[in-house]
Amino acid sequence: MTYLQAITDGLREEMRADERVLLLGEDIGAFGGAFKATVGLQEEFGSDRVQDTPIAEAAIIGTSVGAAIAGLRPVCEMQFSDFVACGFDQLVNVAGKIHYRTGLAAPMVVRLPTGGGFGGGPFHSQNPEAWFMHAPGLKVVAPSTPEDAKGMLIGAIRDPNPVCFLEHKNLYRRVKGDVPEGTYATPFEARIARPGRDLTIVAYGAMVHAALTVAEQLAPEADVEVLDLRSLVPLDEQAILESVSRTSKVLIVDEANETCAAGAQVAALIAEQAFDQLDGPIRRIATPDAPIPFSPTLEPAVLPTPDRILEAARELLAY
Repeated sequence: MTYLQAITDGLREEMRADERVLLLGEDIGAFGGAFKATVGLQEEFGSDRVQDTPIAEAAIIGTSVGAAIAGLRPVCEMQFSDFVACGFDQLVNVAGKIHYRTGLAAPMVVRLPTGGGFGGGPFHSQNPEAWFMHAPGLKVVAPSTPEDAKGMLIGAIRDPNPVCFLEHKNLYRRVKGDVPEGTYATPFEARIARPGRDLTIVAYGAMVHAALTVAEQLAPEADVEVLDLRSLVPLDEQAILESVSRTSKVLIVDEANETCAAGAQVAALIAEQAFDQLDGPIRRIATPDAPIPFSPTLEPAVLPTPDRILEAARELLAY
């Protein structure tokens, strides 16, 4: 399956297995969603369980919170992750704090198509995961493979907490892989995408594939490990520290803007708990603190690319 097909399959399987699961979002019904992730689901499950909503992100997320605390398991879609800012208060201050305030669970998922690389410009290309990592009460996951996209989505739907589910748009139709049939839940833990002993590249989402490309290019000269975080909250600290202990050199790749990005948290963890095991500085590759440009020439110049990652990896290997 493609990454996108795996997401659709995960939604379908969980809707068949649990009648409490319902979908909300703009044009997700007959149209099938902005990226066609919900094609055929309204036809199978009806408009009560696959609901087209007004163009009102605060209402979509707020309604999902109400449905969740009433015992349902809503999955709401933002057409682009950037638009979640319109529902920020409902997600951060209502969904994220409802359990602390009341003791009630809020089992809901907010699907967030993220990332650049397709000429979408500054309002359709952001990676907002750090906003929600900073907000207690929310889980944040970012699968990189079709198998994990399906399994982590099912896991997110079953989780009793609000989950921000990051789907990189460049993975939707460009990445394919074997996906198990039926239902299964992938744990919110890191995975070793490629084992190695000379250098660890830490990444998540689309950057995992860039890291794997670089690891393959470096294979004749170095043995590079690629650690796919998969989950940002909770962060698999043990997997990160174990990888550092194996390789002693770390390069962190993050498509989000550099300041306060997820990679900064990983770097802080390593600096605090694994400093004595390092044989070189912690290096980071991220997007500069600027909006993503529309220009097809400028956009690749700011986003992390395999060439930028390769250059930094070689510098670190030679340190």
